[in-house]
Amino acid sequence: MSKNLLIALAVLAAALVAPVFVYPVTLMTILCFIVFACSFNLLLGYTGLLCFGHAMFFGSAGYITGWVLKNWGLTPELGILTGALFSATLGFLVGLVAVKKSGISFAMITFAIAQFVYFILLQSSFTGGEDGMQNIPRAPVLGLIDVTSGFSYYYVVLAITVAAVAFFYRVVHSPFGDILKAIRDNDARVESLGFKPERFKLLALVLSAGLAGLAGGMKATVFQFATLTDVSFPISSEVIIMTLLGGLGTLTGPMVGAGFIIWLNEHLATLGEWALISQGVILLLVIMFLRRGIVGELNAWIRARRAK
Repeated sequence: MSKNLLIALAVLAAALVAPVFVYPVTLMTILCFIVFACSFNLLLGYTGLLCFGHAMFFGSAGYITGWVLKNWGLTPELGILTGALFSATLGFLVGLVAVKKSGISFAMITFAIAQFVYFILLQSSFTGGEDGMQNIPRAPVLGLIDVTSGFSYYYVVLAITVAAVAFFYRVVHSPFGDILKAIRDNDARVESLGFKPERFKLLALVLSAGLAGLAGGMKATVFQFATLTDVSFPISSEVIIMTLLGGLGTLTGPMVGAGFIIWLNEHLATLGEWALISQGVILLLVIMFLRRGIVGELNAWIRARRAK
């Protein structure tokens, strides 16, 4: 049994007993943002596309999930899947406009579209406007498992998160993932080999948006409401901080960054705007001293030790 597999099993074992010691809603929030950060990492860390509006996939899926649960009477897992499919479709439409660009042009296009999506959701009657969509029901999972309590629903969210992370791992360690990394490093060379980078970028954006929608749908069912906050730019900037803090282009980096930022927000919630200021200070320190992120620097240190 490989060392990495042993570590993964140990982390999973710790996650299974975690609700006994930590408030389940906090743990579920961390799991949601782990999936969200992985989705962003797929786009920036492995494809080299900086999306300034990633929250549009995250937040809009929360509204769609909530709407179908309230109006169609679906079970939570089907509602979350519906939200993810909606975000994947939205990612496809955004990609048709944006993937021909790169760098700051791609970032600004996604930012502009995200602001447009925010305005639409603000003006739409089904979202509840500034009040948000409240009282999202949580029916039994698969029609059998009662998830009215946070403790029981935690294991459903954990199972979805494990499946999402496994999917993310499979994508980045496949031939498709190798092409994405080649596009990130030199898309002109990839094109000279006969590939069309725009097609791969579009598919990466669709997969990334779908994973972000999965995270947003889970969050809506965890808190049983959806708000405009999840579609706003601060959430887009927060996922950037999570990814950079943990380690861009690494498997576990965004997970570490998401866990740390959510933990920090929980402990600094009473400080109001100081929580945002602290995030800015952390990002500044990371840029100055940990340019590869926590996991990236740790991996570099391990490689250096092995070389010696």
